[in-house]
Amino acid sequence: MRACLMIEGQEGVTWSDWLRLADAAERFGLEGLFRSDHYFSVQGASGRGSTDAWTLLAGLAARTSSLRLGTLVSPVTFREPALLAKAAVTVDEISGGRAELGIGAGWWEEEHTSHGFDFHDTTTRFAMLAEQAEVVHGLLTHDRFSFHGRFYDLDDVEFLPKSVQRPHLPIVLGGRRVGPTMQQVIGRFADEFNTVGGTPEDVRARFGRAREGIDAAGRDPESLVTSLMTWFFVAPTEAEYVRKLERAHSLDPSTGPFDAYRDDIEKDCIVGTPDRAVARIAEYRDAGVQRIFLNHELYDDDEMLELLATEIVPAVG
Repeated sequence: MRACLMIEGQEGVTWSDWLRLADAAERFGLEGLFRSDHYFSVQGASGRGSTDAWTLLAGLAARTSSLRLGTLVSPVTFREPALLAKAAVTVDEISGGRAELGIGAGWWEEEHTSHGFDFHDTTTRFAMLAEQAEVVHGLLTHDRFSFHGRFYDLDDVEFLPKSVQRPHLPIVLGGRRVGPTMQQVIGRFADEFNTVGGTPEDVRARFGRAREGIDAAGRDPESLVTSLMTWFFVAPTEAEYVRKLERAHSLDPSTGPFDAYRDDIEKDCIVGTPDRAVARIAEYRDAGVQRIFLNHELYDDDEMLELLATEIVPAVG
């Protein structure tokens, strides 16, 4: 199982935290270090700062040597597609070909309005996603590119340099919903489909709908990488795991009673002792997960990273 670390960068993660996380991820042999693309705490905690996702990734690209780096995911409402593509290509050049571009429709109205981003209804945001994916793909694959659509308008843009990776850096499309519009976008432009949470049965169904989009576009359905992002809380014993979960609960003011929080976490996250975590990851592997992004909410807890790298991932195979 290919395993990457996922960090919610808007929850007060500092540059020194990122350096420690990157060093640990490389030392433990994880495939990648990815981050969310938000500008303030999703948990609703005041006083937590957020760095810009792509600026931060550029810094990590210069600091690391092996990690894949990218976003899960960059909302189409935050950046014009040419700007987003240029940011990703820049990180790819700095890293020597290790960047990946995750794109999504965006979902959080409060974040948009507070930062001056237009927030549209769901149908419009998915239409924007379809256009932005086409523009970004075109810029990555053509030296000169024109596009005239409902939301974006480019006229004979010379887009150089290209990404180090060929034919282009990977485009990851992410989300829980895989309706007809998302199927079409995946079919035309996605190298990878990433979904968030869900039981193994839920995830298998989403992957099936994503591959239907690939098949409808005339591509080999097996050419699509299918991945999952979910949270993980692991420890050598169940009692230690519960203590870690209690700490996570205390840091998130948006949650209710602990017992309900624990029940919710245990539905579709990687939790408990290494043996228990291995069994759950194996269920996701059997449901079609080829790469797993483990959201490290307790980002200062290196014990969980070591267990992940030394006892859990190797045991899944």
